[in-house]
This record gives sequence, C-alpha cells and structure tokens, in this order.
Amino acid sequence: MTFRMEADGLEWLFIPLHQMVSWGASGAMVFGGVVPYIPQYRDIKRTQNAEGFSTYVCLVLLVANILRILFWFGRHFESPLLWQSIVMIFTMLLMLKLCTEVRVTNELNLKRRSFAAADSKDEEIKVLPRRSYLDFDLHYFWHWSKFTDYVQCVLTFTGVTGYITYLSLDSALFVETLGFLAVFTEAMLGVPQLYRNYQNRSTEGMSIKMVLMWTSGDTFKTVYFILNQAPFQFSICGLLQVLVDMAILLQVYLYTYYPQKPASHAAHPVSAKAL
Repeated sequence: MTFRMEADGLEWLFIPLHQMVSWGASGAMVFGGVVPYIPQYRDIKRTQNAEGFSTYVCLVLLVANILRILFWFGRHFESPLLWQSIVMIFTMLLMLKLCTEVRVTNELNLKRRSFAAADSKDEEIKVLPRRSYLDFDLHYFWHWSKFTDYVQCVLTFTGVTGYITYLSLDSALFVETLGFLAVFTEAMLGVPQLYRNYQNRSTEGMSIKMVLMWTSGDTFKTVYFILNQAPFQFSICGLLQVLVDMAILLQVYLYTYYPQKPASHAAHPVSAKAL
C-alpha cells in the first residue's frame, strides 16, 4: 500500500515534468531555427557589409517553408513545425530587408566615389540603375534593388503554388511529393553558402557562429523528427542537412589553416554574380 502511494506521488511529479520538457522541445523547434541568424544579422548591421552572406540562403528557406505550410494542408503534422515555418518566413524577410539596404547603400557610395574620381561634376548623376522583379531579367534574379521586389516574388510564388496545391489536395502522390520537395529544399539550405565559400576560397564575412548553430539545430531537429515519428521525408532530409553543415565547417578549417587565392572569374558586375 505504501509502495503504491509512493508510485502515485512520483507519477504526479513526472507528468508535469514531462509536459514541461515537451513544451521546451516544442519552443526550441519553433524559435530555435531563427537563432543562428541573429549573429549574422548583427555582423551585417555592425559592418554594413553583406558580401559574406548568401541571400540565396533566404531564398531556399522561403521556398522550403512555404512548401511545408502547403504540405500541412494535405497532411497534418506537429503544430511546432508549422509555427516554425511561419516564424522562419518572417525572419528571412528581415534578413533580406537588411541585406538589400546595405548592398544598395554600398553600391551607391561606390558609384559616387567612382564619379568623383572621374569628374568633379558628378553631383548630377547619383542614381544607380534600378533592378526590379518586374523586369523579369534572369541575370539579376534575387538581386533586386528594393525589398518590395522580394516581397512581390514571394507572394507570387505563394499564390501560384497555393492554387496548384488547392487543386491537387486529393492526390496522395502530389501531397507526398510536395512534402518531399519542402524538406529537400530545406536540406539544400547550406549549398548556396557552400558554393559562395568555394568561389571566394574563403569564409570571410560568414558568421561561423551561424554555421555552428545550424549544425546543432539541424542535429536536434533530425532527432526530434525521428523520435516524434514525423513523415519520413523530414528525417531523411534532416540527415542530409547535417552533412551539408559539416561540409561548411570543413571549409572553415581548410580556408583558415590552408588559405587559397580567390578563383579568377570572367569580368561581370560583382553585385550581379554574387550569390
């Protein structure tokens, strides 16, 4: 009788403890994904230089999380994952806004300095050529001059994919393919940064803290997927994402202790070719 009373007492203690751990894990899933971008955001804000950060990382995450939200309408999964996607979309828009403002300001200052060196009457020419989403120029895709162009692109993509999803929700094959595309796109998150580092033969300007947080967060996320029996696409692509993170950390080691000369490229505007 005494043993049963003690067991009941322990059960009363473990139930709220389990709930607290569950809430903590859910909170980490919702907000943990945006934490790696805090040091990168602060670095860009402090240095007023966004050249080391690939804005295609933002593109990958925006596409992946929009597709994941649409996948939820066809096959419901854990609510923390849904809220994580919503929070991540707003975070990537903030990163894009900052990067665009910094890049345009730097280009304008560079242009003014070039004019000043060539002609003392340069005050009449201060406006750089504006690159707009509505120009439909693939050469400048995702490298526009205004933040509103990025918002227009995201809204267009959301509208088109949302309409296609609405028409195809009855197809199990379409829903599963949509889920795979969502997590596979997210698994490719680090690839633009990996390629940019390879082009520059350097990781200068990239926040190493961001990549370390990517690695720890992706590892936690993959374990969360497996333990909570999330759709199999989530677990497989989570493992792939961890491998890409490890490859970037390997670049940090190689380019730090074995520095290389930047690869030569054909003459193109730097702002147009930078990822």
